[in-house]
Amino acid sequence: MATGKGVVQGYTAVAAVDARAQIIVDAQAHGTGTEQVLPLPVVAALAPHAIATTVITADAGYHSEANLRALAAQGRPALIADNGMRARDERFATQARHQQGPQPAGRQVADAGAPAAVPAPGLRLRSRRAHLRVPRGKVTLSKGKNLVIRGYRGTQFRGAKRGCVPCTHRARCLRTPDRTATRQVMFFDGPAPGRPESYTRQMQRRIDAAEGRAQYGRRFATVEPVFANLRHNKGLARFTLRGRAKVDGQWTLFCLVHNIEKLAHAGYAA
Repeated sequence: MATGKGVVQGYTAVAAVDARAQIIVDAQAHGTGTEQVLPLPVVAALAPHAIATTVITADAGYHSEANLRALAAQGRPALIADNGMRARDERFATQARHQQGPQPAGRQVADAGAPAAVPAPGLRLRSRRAHLRVPRGKVTLSKGKNLVIRGYRGTQFRGAKRGCVPCTHRARCLRTPDRTATRQVMFFDGPAPGRPESYTRQMQRRIDAAEGRAQYGRRFATVEPVFANLRHNKGLARFTLRGRAKVDGQWTLFCLVHNIEKLAHAGYAA
């Protein structure tokens, strides 16, 4: 399992929580290093409890094209974040200042290199994409328009060596200026003609909409306090047993204690 302190041997504990009363509706423990294989078993367990207005929300650890495809096939309304969701949300524009350290290995984006000092959105498109303006000079069109990469249509720009190699701003424009000769940029216009929109792109549109943001925003206040209660108040900082069956039993027992406490505070004890 990837954690904030490196890769360790352990178990993944999953809890599906009701947004109204913070009751744990389903709890499972799995001996797997990735969370991407876990949503579908949990969704299947939740099926008897779902109603017409039930919306499943989950963080980026559960996001994959295969999971979104399966949920769509089952007709399960869901909002599952992708790794780029916060970068698209202006409300998180200042999130970098609050980060205490690097992300766990399992939550890192595919490109873990240092970002370029001059990101692609900061470049200037000029003359109907005839060329791009960069801090010093221009990046000229190299491979033409309407290129199709992984089913998406775009336009690629590449700098000429005569302009990029001697440029004094290479460190601002390239991630690895010592190994990369010229800057290359790809701008995507959308899916290629005839290609259906991916489930990931459909999810991005839903979760970026005002209603989607409002619904997904309740996820954090719903499930994270439950894990905080189990970890800090109930003392489950780590599992003390071995074997999935025993760990699953320990996790379920702690979740039952949480539910009993919630029901008692709601007056069911009387």
